[in-house]
Amino acid sequence: MTEITNTLANAASSILIVIDFQAKLIPLIFDGAQVTQRALLLAQAAKLLKIPVFGTEQQPLRLGASIPSLAGLYDLSVQKSTFDACAEPAFLAALEQLSAEPARDELCIVGCEAHVCVLQTVLGLLERGWRVKLVVDAIGSRLESNKLLAVQRAALHGAEIVSSEMLMFEWLRDSEHPHFREVLKLIKPM
Repeated sequence: MTEITNTLANAASSILIVIDFQAKLIPLIFDGAQVTQRALLLAQAAKLLKIPVFGTEQQPLRLGASIPSLAGLYDLSVQKSTFDACAEPAFLAALEQLSAEPARDELCIVGCEAHVCVLQTVLGLLERGWRVKLVVDAIGSRLESNKLLAVQRAALHGAEIVSSEMLMFEWLRDSEHPHFREVLKLIKPM
């Protein structure tokens, strides 16, 4: 009999990685406001659930700083020039720091652009043995077709494709979770 592993996200082993939500880039992203809102919602839920939030900025002197509403939720952030964040030693060092205590090996990825920095980082993380969940409604590209191709390619190489709500409810697991109502208010503002 083949062993079946639980692929539900686990708050205790997750890190939320927020790739390049930057001031000059977001206005160019297809459905950028919605993508940003989903990423922000996830970062807020992560903070409630004590999940580290790790941000990156691609060439901030050219693309601007991270959007303040997201940047204010980061536990750590790094600047980079490489499209694959894994090629940046500071990224790998910060990831090692965040994943050490308690052990966290599940990386939940949101960001821009899906077909460039997000995809290359996802492939770099998978190559290094990380478990990766790509949050499809919290990633974006200038062209929707590029986003769709990036999602297909990431899945082909082993990334799990999830939505922001799937991820939050998996982090919670139970309607009796102490933060259930707070997270539910983020999802469905009352």
